[in-house]
Amino acid sequence: MSATNSNATAFAHWFRQCTPYIHAHRGRTFVIAFGGEALDDPALPALVHDIALLHGLGIRLVLVHGARPQIERRLAERGAELHYVGGLRITDDQALSCVKEAAGSARVELEALLSMGLANSPMAGVRIPVASGNFTIARPIGVLDGVDYQHTGKVRRIDREALRAALDAGAVALMPPIGYSPTGEVFNLAAADVARAAAVALAADKLIFLAEGDGVTDAGGRPASNLLAGDVDALLAEHSAPEELAQALRAGADACRSGIRRVHLIPRRRDGALLQELFTRDGAGTLISDRPFEELRPARIDDIPGIRALLEPLEQAGVLVPRPREDLEEVIDRFRVTERDGTVVSCAALFCWPGEQTGELACVAVHPDYRTRGRGDRLLAHMEALARERGLTRLFVLTTQSAHWFRERGFEPAGVDDLPPARRAAYNARRSSKVYIKRLIGTEP
Repeated sequence: MSATNSNATAFAHWFRQCTPYIHAHRGRTFVIAFGGEALDDPALPALVHDIALLHGLGIRLVLVHGARPQIERRLAERGAELHYVGGLRITDDQALSCVKEAAGSARVELEALLSMGLANSPMAGVRIPVASGNFTIARPIGVLDGVDYQHTGKVRRIDREALRAALDAGAVALMPPIGYSPTGEVFNLAAADVARAAAVALAADKLIFLAEGDGVTDAGGRPASNLLAGDVDALLAEHSAPEELAQALRAGADACRSGIRRVHLIPRRRDGALLQELFTRDGAGTLISDRPFEELRPARIDDIPGIRALLEPLEQAGVLVPRPREDLEEVIDRFRVTERDGTVVSCAALFCWPGEQTGELACVAVHPDYRTRGRGDRLLAHMEALARERGLTRLFVLTTQSAHWFRERGFEPAGVDDLPPARRAAYNARRSSKVYIKRLIGTEP
Protein backbone atom coordinates (compact mmCIF):
# COMPACT_ATOMS: atom_id res chain seq x y z
CA MET A 1 0.00 0.00 0.00
CA SER A 2 1.39 3.41 -0.94
CA ALA A 3 1.93 6.13 1.66
CA THR A 4 -0.88 8.14 0.08
CA ASN A 5 -3.34 5.25 0.35
CA SER A 6 -2.19 4.53 3.90
CA ASN A 7 -2.77 8.14 4.92
CA ALA A 8 -6.17 8.14 3.25
CA THR A 9 -7.14 4.95 5.07
CA ALA A 10 -6.01 6.37 8.41
CA PHE A 11 -7.93 9.58 7.76
CA ALA A 12 -11.09 7.67 6.81
CA HIS A 13 -10.80 5.51 9.94
CA TRP A 14 -10.33 8.59 12.15
CA PHE A 15 -13.25 10.41 10.54
CA ARG A 16 -15.55 7.40 10.95
CA GLN A 17 -14.63 7.18 14.63
CA CYS A 18 -15.68 10.83 15.01
CA THR A 19 -19.02 10.37 13.24
CA PRO A 20 -21.08 9.22 16.27
CA TYR A 21 -19.97 12.32 18.18
CA ILE A 22 -20.73 14.61 15.24
CA HIS A 23 -24.30 13.30 15.17
CA ALA A 24 -24.63 13.38 18.96
CA HIS A 25 -23.43 17.00 19.30
CA ARG A 26 -25.47 18.55 16.49
CA GLY A 27 -28.03 20.98 17.90
CA ARG A 28 -26.61 20.71 21.42
CA THR A 29 -25.68 23.67 23.59
CA PHE A 30 -22.12 23.97 24.88
CA VAL A 31 -20.81 26.69 27.19
CA ILE A 32 -17.04 27.15 26.76
CA ALA A 33 -15.04 29.22 29.25
CA PHE A 34 -11.43 30.32 29.00
CA GLY A 35 -9.22 32.77 30.85
CA GLY A 36 -7.72 36.01 29.66
CA GLU A 37 -4.43 34.18 29.11
CA ALA A 38 -5.93 32.75 25.93
CA LEU A 39 -6.46 36.26 24.59
CA ASP A 40 -2.74 37.02 24.95
CA ASP A 41 -1.63 33.74 23.37
CA PRO A 42 -0.41 33.84 19.75
CA ALA A 43 -2.21 30.50 19.34
CA LEU A 44 -5.61 32.16 19.93
CA PRO A 45 -6.53 32.01 16.20
CA ALA A 46 -6.13 28.21 16.26
CA LEU A 47 -8.55 27.98 19.18
CA VAL A 48 -11.00 30.22 17.34
CA HIS A 49 -10.69 27.99 14.27
CA ASP A 50 -11.71 25.01 16.39
CA ILE A 51 -14.62 26.97 17.84
CA ALA A 52 -15.69 27.91 14.32
CA LEU A 53 -15.58 24.23 13.36
CA LEU A 54 -17.91 23.38 16.27
CA HIS A 55 -20.30 26.07 15.11
CA GLY A 56 -20.14 24.71 11.57
CA LEU A 57 -21.09 21.25 12.89
CA GLY A 58 -24.32 22.67 14.27
CA ILE A 59 -23.33 23.12 17.92
CA ARG A 60 -24.90 26.06 19.77
CA LEU A 61 -22.05 27.92 21.47
CA VAL A 62 -21.76 30.30 24.39
CA LEU A 63 -18.24 31.64 24.95
CA VAL A 64 -17.32 33.04 28.36
CA HIS A 65 -13.94 34.73 28.57
CA GLY A 66 -11.88 35.99 31.47
CA ALA A 67 -9.74 39.11 31.50
CA ARG A 68 -7.53 38.95 34.59
CA PRO A 69 -4.14 39.48 32.83
CA GLN A 70 -5.54 42.35 30.79
CA ILE A 71 -7.03 44.00 33.89
CA GLU A 72 -3.83 43.61 35.90
CA ARG A 73 -1.78 45.02 33.03
CA ARG A 74 -3.95 48.12 32.84
CA LEU A 75 -3.80 48.60 36.60
CA ALA A 76 -0.01 48.25 36.55
CA GLU A 77 0.20 50.97 33.90
CA ARG A 78 -1.66 53.22 36.34
CA GLY A 79 0.46 52.23 39.32
CA ALA A 80 -2.30 50.18 40.98
CA GLU A 81 -3.17 46.52 41.46
CA LEU A 82 -6.07 44.22 42.28
CA HIS A 83 -6.43 43.36 45.94
CA TYR A 84 -7.61 39.95 47.13
CA VAL A 85 -9.09 38.98 50.49
CA GLY A 86 -9.97 35.34 51.14
CA GLY A 87 -9.55 34.54 47.46
CA LEU A 88 -12.02 37.26 46.44
CA ARG A 89 -10.86 40.34 44.57
CA ILE A 90 -11.79 43.85 45.61
CA THR A 91 -12.83 45.98 42.65
CA ASP A 92 -12.56 49.69 43.40
CA ASP A 93 -13.44 52.48 40.95
CA GLN A 94 -10.04 52.41 39.24
CA ALA A 95 -10.11 48.61 38.89
CA LEU A 96 -13.66 48.71 37.50
CA SER A 97 -12.52 51.15 34.82
CA CYS A 98 -9.84 48.65 33.82
CA VAL A 99 -12.37 45.81 33.85
CA LYS A 100 -14.58 47.70 31.39
CA GLU A 101 -11.65 48.48 29.10
CA ALA A 102 -10.35 44.91 29.16
CA ALA A 103 -13.78 43.36 28.57
CA GLY A 104 -14.49 45.71 25.67
CA SER A 105 -11.13 45.08 24.05
CA ALA A 106 -11.52 41.30 24.44
CA ARG A 107 -14.96 41.38 22.87
CA VAL A 108 -13.71 43.28 19.83
CA GLU A 109 -10.74 40.94 19.38
CA LEU A 110 -12.86 37.80 19.61
CA GLU A 111 -15.48 39.21 17.27
CA ALA A 112 -12.74 40.05 14.77
CA LEU A 113 -11.29 36.54 14.88
CA LEU A 114 -14.73 34.97 14.53
CA SER A 115 -15.37 37.22 11.52
CA MET A 116 -12.36 35.98 9.54
CA GLY A 117 -13.05 34.41 6.16
CA LEU A 118 -9.68 34.32 4.45
CA ALA A 119 -9.17 31.93 1.57
CA ASN A 120 -6.78 29.03 2.18
CA SER A 121 -7.49 29.13 5.92
CA PRO A 122 -9.74 27.10 8.22
CA MET A 123 -12.11 30.08 8.26
CA ALA A 124 -12.57 30.21 4.49
CA GLY A 125 -16.20 30.79 3.61
CA VAL A 126 -17.24 30.99 7.26
CA ARG A 127 -19.93 33.44 8.37
CA ILE A 128 -20.43 33.43 12.14
CA PRO A 129 -22.73 36.02 13.70
CA VAL A 130 -21.63 37.00 17.20
CA ALA A 131 -24.05 38.24 19.86
CA SER A 132 -22.98 39.94 23.06
CA GLY A 133 -24.88 42.10 25.50
CA ASN A 134 -26.32 42.38 28.97
CA PHE A 135 -27.12 38.68 29.36
CA THR A 136 -25.83 38.59 32.96
CA ILE A 137 -27.73 40.27 35.77
CA ALA A 138 -25.52 40.70 38.83
CA ARG A 139 -25.57 41.92 42.40
CA PRO A 140 -22.78 43.15 44.67
CA ILE A 141 -21.01 40.79 47.02
CA GLY A 142 -21.22 43.60 49.53
CA VAL A 143 -19.40 43.63 52.85
CA LEU A 144 -18.02 40.33 54.18
CA ASP A 145 -16.23 40.15 57.54
CA GLY A 146 -15.81 43.90 57.51
CA VAL A 147 -14.36 44.02 53.97
CA ASP A 148 -16.23 46.02 51.33
CA TYR A 149 -15.74 44.34 47.96
CA GLN A 150 -17.18 47.40 46.20
CA HIS A 151 -17.74 46.61 42.49
CA THR A 152 -17.04 42.87 42.76
CA GLY A 153 -20.27 41.02 42.22
CA LYS A 154 -22.00 37.66 41.90
CA VAL A 155 -24.34 36.39 39.23
CA ARG A 156 -27.93 37.02 40.21
CA ARG A 157 -29.50 35.46 37.14
CA ILE A 158 -29.01 34.96 33.40
CA ASP A 159 -31.36 36.47 30.82
CA ARG A 160 -32.17 33.03 29.46
CA GLU A 161 -34.71 34.19 26.87
CA ALA A 162 -32.33 36.73 25.30
CA LEU A 163 -29.48 34.23 25.30
CA ARG A 164 -31.62 31.52 23.73
CA ALA A 165 -32.89 33.94 21.11
CA ALA A 166 -29.30 34.69 20.06
CA LEU A 167 -28.49 30.97 19.82
CA ASP A 168 -31.72 30.25 17.94
CA ALA A 169 -30.67 32.90 15.41
CA GLY A 170 -27.46 30.95 14.75
CA ALA A 171 -25.14 33.30 16.62
CA VAL A 172 -22.25 32.48 18.89
CA ALA A 173 -23.03 34.19 22.20
CA LEU A 174 -20.14 36.03 23.83
CA MET A 175 -20.27 36.69 27.58
CA PRO A 176 -17.63 38.79 29.37
CA PRO A 177 -16.83 38.53 33.11
CA ILE A 178 -19.04 41.50 33.93
CA GLY A 179 -22.67 41.84 34.95
CA TYR A 180 -25.28 44.55 35.22
CA SER A 181 -27.76 45.39 37.95
CA PRO A 182 -31.31 46.73 37.56
CA THR A 183 -29.98 49.96 39.10
CA GLY A 184 -27.55 50.40 36.20
CA GLU A 185 -24.39 49.39 38.03
CA VAL A 186 -21.59 47.29 36.53
CA PHE A 187 -19.91 44.50 38.48
CA ASN A 188 -16.69 42.57 38.04
CA LEU A 189 -17.50 38.82 38.03
CA ALA A 190 -15.58 35.54 38.02
CA ALA A 191 -15.72 34.01 34.53
CA ALA A 192 -16.24 30.55 36.05
CA ASP A 193 -19.33 31.81 37.89
CA VAL A 194 -20.72 33.34 34.69
CA ALA A 195 -20.09 30.11 32.76
CA ARG A 196 -21.75 27.97 35.44
CA ALA A 197 -24.78 30.22 35.63
CA ALA A 198 -25.16 30.34 31.84
CA ALA A 199 -24.90 26.55 31.55
CA VAL A 200 -27.50 25.97 34.26
CA ALA A 201 -29.87 28.61 32.87
CA LEU A 202 -29.73 27.09 29.40
CA ALA A 203 -29.72 23.48 30.66
CA ALA A 204 -26.61 23.15 28.49
CA ASP A 205 -25.44 19.74 27.36
CA LYS A 206 -21.84 20.53 28.26
CA LEU A 207 -19.91 23.06 30.29
CA ILE A 208 -16.28 23.21 29.16
CA PHE A 209 -13.42 24.97 30.94
CA LEU A 210 -10.18 25.51 28.99
CA ALA A 211 -7.74 25.50 31.89
CA GLU A 212 -4.26 26.91 32.12
CA GLY A 213 -1.51 24.43 33.01
CA ASP A 214 -2.09 20.69 33.21
CA GLY A 215 -5.43 20.82 34.98
CA VAL A 216 -6.18 17.90 37.32
CA THR A 217 -3.59 15.12 37.30
CA ASP A 218 -3.47 11.67 38.85
CA ALA A 219 -0.71 10.19 41.03
CA GLY A 220 1.38 9.50 37.90
CA GLY A 221 1.19 13.11 36.71
CA ARG A 222 -1.21 12.25 33.87
CA PRO A 223 -4.46 14.18 33.35
CA ALA A 224 -7.15 12.60 35.53
CA SER A 225 -9.76 11.30 33.12
CA ASN A 226 -12.72 11.32 35.50
CA LEU A 227 -13.74 13.15 38.63
CA LEU A 228 -17.00 12.90 40.53
CA ALA A 229 -18.57 16.19 41.56
CA GLY A 230 -18.80 14.97 45.14
CA ASP A 231 -15.01 14.52 45.28
CA VAL A 232 -14.07 18.06 44.24
CA ASP A 233 -14.14 19.63 47.71
CA ALA A 234 -11.99 16.83 49.15
CA LEU A 235 -9.55 17.13 46.26
CA LEU A 236 -9.14 20.88 46.79
CA ALA A 237 -8.76 20.37 50.53
CA GLU A 238 -5.94 17.85 50.02
CA HIS A 239 -4.12 19.52 47.13
CA SER A 240 -3.38 23.17 46.47
CA ALA A 241 -4.46 24.48 43.09
CA PRO A 242 -4.22 27.83 41.28
CA GLU A 243 -7.22 29.96 42.18
CA GLU A 244 -8.69 30.00 38.67
CA LEU A 245 -8.44 26.20 38.43
CA ALA A 246 -10.07 25.89 41.85
CA GLN A 247 -12.86 28.23 40.71
CA ALA A 248 -13.43 26.12 37.59
CA LEU A 249 -13.55 22.91 39.65
CA ARG A 250 -16.00 24.36 42.16
CA ALA A 251 -18.16 25.86 39.42
CA GLY A 252 -18.09 22.58 37.51
CA ALA A 253 -19.10 20.52 40.54
CA ASP A 254 -21.89 22.97 41.34
CA ALA A 255 -23.10 22.81 37.73
CA CYS A 256 -23.25 19.00 37.96
CA ARG A 257 -25.31 19.24 41.13
CA SER A 258 -27.61 21.66 39.29
CA GLY A 259 -28.32 19.24 36.46
CA ILE A 260 -25.46 19.64 33.96
CA ARG A 261 -24.56 16.05 33.09
CA ARG A 262 -21.02 16.66 31.90
CA VAL A 263 -18.41 19.26 32.71
CA HIS A 264 -15.06 19.09 30.92
CA LEU A 265 -11.77 20.51 32.15
CA ILE A 266 -9.28 20.65 29.25
CA PRO A 267 -5.67 21.93 29.09
CA ARG A 268 -6.02 24.95 26.83
CA ARG A 269 -2.43 25.06 25.60
CA ARG A 270 -2.56 21.61 24.05
CA ASP A 271 -3.28 22.17 20.38
CA GLY A 272 -6.53 20.52 19.31
CA ALA A 273 -7.44 19.41 22.86
CA LEU A 274 -10.97 20.82 22.54
CA LEU A 275 -11.67 18.72 19.44
CA GLN A 276 -10.02 15.65 20.93
CA GLU A 277 -12.16 15.95 24.05
CA LEU A 278 -15.40 16.24 22.10
CA PHE A 279 -14.83 13.80 19.25
CA THR A 280 -12.91 10.88 20.77
CA ARG A 281 -13.95 8.37 23.40
CA ASP A 282 -11.03 9.05 25.75
CA GLY A 283 -10.86 12.81 25.31
CA ALA A 284 -7.98 15.04 26.35
CA GLY A 285 -8.85 16.26 29.83
CA THR A 286 -10.93 15.60 32.92
CA LEU A 287 -14.64 14.83 32.88
CA ILE A 288 -16.56 15.96 35.97
CA SER A 289 -19.91 14.28 36.44
CA ASP A 290 -22.38 13.26 39.12
CA ARG A 291 -22.12 9.62 38.05
CA PRO A 292 -19.08 7.60 36.94
CA PHE A 293 -18.01 8.06 33.32
CA GLU A 294 -16.74 4.47 33.34
CA GLU A 295 -19.06 2.10 35.14
CA LEU A 296 -18.76 -1.61 35.94
CA ARG A 297 -22.31 -2.95 36.17
CA PRO A 298 -24.64 -5.90 35.43
CA ALA A 299 -25.21 -6.40 31.71
CA ARG A 300 -28.52 -5.66 30.00
CA ILE A 301 -30.08 -7.02 26.83
CA ASP A 302 -29.13 -3.85 24.95
CA ASP A 303 -25.46 -4.51 25.82
CA ILE A 304 -25.39 -7.64 23.63
CA PRO A 305 -24.13 -5.85 20.47
CA GLY A 306 -21.27 -4.39 22.50
CA ILE A 307 -20.48 -7.76 24.09
CA ARG A 308 -20.54 -9.45 20.69
CA ALA A 309 -18.10 -6.81 19.36
CA LEU A 310 -15.66 -7.77 22.13
CA LEU A 311 -16.09 -11.53 21.82
CA GLU A 312 -16.12 -11.98 18.03
CA PRO A 313 -12.40 -11.25 17.40
CA LEU A 314 -11.46 -13.65 20.21
CA GLU A 315 -13.83 -16.29 18.87
CA GLN A 316 -12.36 -15.97 15.38
CA ALA A 317 -8.87 -16.37 16.85
CA GLY A 318 -9.93 -19.51 18.69
CA VAL A 319 -9.43 -17.94 22.11
CA LEU A 320 -13.11 -18.21 23.08
CA VAL A 321 -15.91 -20.61 22.21
CA PRO A 322 -18.42 -18.94 19.86
CA ARG A 323 -21.57 -17.72 21.60
CA PRO A 324 -24.40 -16.70 19.24
CA ARG A 325 -26.63 -13.80 20.18
CA GLU A 326 -29.42 -16.21 21.11
CA ASP A 327 -27.18 -17.90 23.67
CA LEU A 328 -26.13 -14.55 25.12
CA GLU A 329 -29.76 -13.49 25.53
CA GLU A 330 -30.40 -16.55 27.68
CA VAL A 331 -27.47 -15.91 30.04
CA ILE A 332 -27.19 -12.12 29.94
CA ASP A 333 -27.90 -11.97 33.68
CA ARG A 334 -24.58 -13.79 34.29
CA PHE A 335 -22.56 -11.03 32.59
CA ARG A 336 -20.92 -7.92 33.95
CA VAL A 337 -19.73 -5.15 31.63
CA THR A 338 -17.63 -2.02 31.89
CA GLU A 339 -19.32 0.81 30.03
CA ARG A 340 -17.31 3.86 29.03
CA ASP A 341 -19.19 6.77 27.47
CA GLY A 342 -21.89 4.45 26.14
CA THR A 343 -19.46 1.83 24.81
CA VAL A 344 -18.91 -1.63 26.31
CA VAL A 345 -15.13 -1.90 26.79
CA SER A 346 -14.91 -5.10 28.86
CA CYS A 347 -17.06 -8.04 29.89
CA ALA A 348 -17.02 -11.27 31.86
CA ALA A 349 -19.55 -13.88 32.93
CA LEU A 350 -19.94 -15.95 36.10
CA PHE A 351 -21.66 -19.36 35.97
CA CYS A 352 -22.31 -20.93 39.37
CA TRP A 353 -22.56 -24.46 40.75
CA PRO A 354 -23.70 -23.66 44.30
CA GLY A 355 -23.73 -27.30 45.36
CA GLU A 356 -19.98 -27.49 44.73
CA GLN A 357 -19.42 -23.89 45.88
CA THR A 358 -17.69 -23.42 42.55
CA GLY A 359 -18.03 -20.92 39.73
CA GLU A 360 -16.73 -20.61 36.19
CA LEU A 361 -15.30 -17.33 34.97
CA ALA A 362 -16.03 -17.12 31.25
CA CYS A 363 -16.05 -14.69 28.31
CA VAL A 364 -13.38 -12.44 29.82
CA ALA A 365 -12.64 -9.79 27.22
CA VAL A 366 -11.22 -6.26 27.25
CA HIS A 367 -11.24 -3.95 24.24
CA PRO A 368 -7.70 -3.67 22.76
CA ASP A 369 -7.66 0.10 23.31
CA TYR A 370 -8.32 -0.34 27.05
CA ARG A 371 -5.92 -3.08 28.10
CA THR A 372 -3.99 -0.65 30.27
CA ARG A 373 -4.27 0.90 33.72
CA GLY A 374 -5.47 -2.35 35.27
CA ARG A 375 -8.92 -2.66 33.72
CA GLY A 376 -8.58 -6.43 33.40
CA ASP A 377 -7.51 -6.69 37.04
CA ARG A 378 -10.44 -4.56 38.21
CA LEU A 379 -12.83 -6.73 36.22
CA LEU A 380 -11.35 -9.91 37.72
CA ALA A 381 -11.50 -8.48 41.26
CA HIS A 382 -15.14 -7.56 40.71
CA MET A 383 -16.02 -11.04 39.49
CA GLU A 384 -14.19 -12.65 42.41
CA ALA A 385 -16.10 -10.42 44.85
CA LEU A 386 -19.35 -11.40 43.13
CA ALA A 387 -18.45 -15.09 43.47
CA ARG A 388 -17.77 -14.66 47.20
CA GLU A 389 -21.09 -12.88 47.65
CA ARG A 390 -22.76 -15.97 46.21
CA GLY A 391 -21.02 -18.26 48.65
CA LEU A 392 -18.50 -19.73 46.21
CA THR A 393 -15.09 -20.86 47.44
CA ARG A 394 -13.47 -21.70 44.10
CA LEU A 395 -13.36 -20.06 40.69
CA PHE A 396 -12.17 -21.87 37.58
CA VAL A 397 -11.42 -20.92 33.99
CA LEU A 398 -11.00 -22.90 30.80
CA THR A 399 -8.47 -21.34 28.47
CA THR A 400 -6.40 -22.19 25.43
CA GLN A 401 -4.25 -19.06 25.05
CA SER A 402 -4.50 -16.94 28.20
CA ALA A 403 -3.02 -19.32 30.76
CA HIS A 404 -0.18 -17.04 31.82
CA TRP A 405 -2.50 -14.09 32.53
CA PHE A 406 -4.58 -16.22 34.88
CA ARG A 407 -1.54 -17.93 36.44
CA GLU A 408 -0.09 -14.51 37.30
CA ARG A 409 -3.32 -13.75 39.16
CA GLY A 410 -3.42 -16.76 41.40
CA PHE A 411 -5.06 -19.47 39.28
CA GLU A 412 -3.42 -22.88 39.63
CA PRO A 413 -3.32 -25.71 37.04
CA ALA A 414 -5.99 -28.36 37.55
CA GLY A 415 -7.57 -31.21 35.61
CA VAL A 416 -10.89 -31.85 33.96
CA ASP A 417 -11.77 -34.15 36.86
CA ASP A 418 -11.67 -31.14 39.18
CA LEU A 419 -14.61 -29.53 37.39
CA PRO A 420 -18.18 -29.80 38.70
CA PRO A 421 -19.83 -32.92 37.21
CA ALA A 422 -22.26 -30.97 35.02
CA ARG A 423 -19.44 -28.83 33.61
CA ARG A 424 -17.21 -31.87 33.18
CA ALA A 425 -19.91 -33.55 31.08
CA ALA A 426 -19.99 -30.49 28.79
CA TYR A 427 -16.22 -30.22 28.45
CA ASN A 428 -15.13 -30.09 24.77
CA ALA A 429 -12.17 -32.44 24.51
CA ARG A 430 -11.48 -31.34 20.93
CA ARG A 431 -10.52 -27.84 22.16
CA SER A 432 -8.22 -29.27 24.84
CA SER A 433 -8.76 -26.23 27.02
CA LYS A 434 -6.52 -26.02 30.09
CA VAL A 435 -8.23 -25.89 33.48
CA TYR A 436 -7.12 -23.41 36.14
CA ILE A 437 -8.66 -22.99 39.57
CA LYS A 438 -8.31 -20.26 42.17
CA ARG A 439 -9.35 -20.53 45.81
CA LEU A 440 -11.07 -17.32 46.78
CA ILE A 441 -9.50 -15.41 49.66
CA GLY A 442 -11.91 -14.74 52.48
CA THR A 443 -13.85 -17.97 52.05
CA GLU A 444 -13.71 -21.12 54.11
CA PRO A 445 -11.23 -23.82 52.87
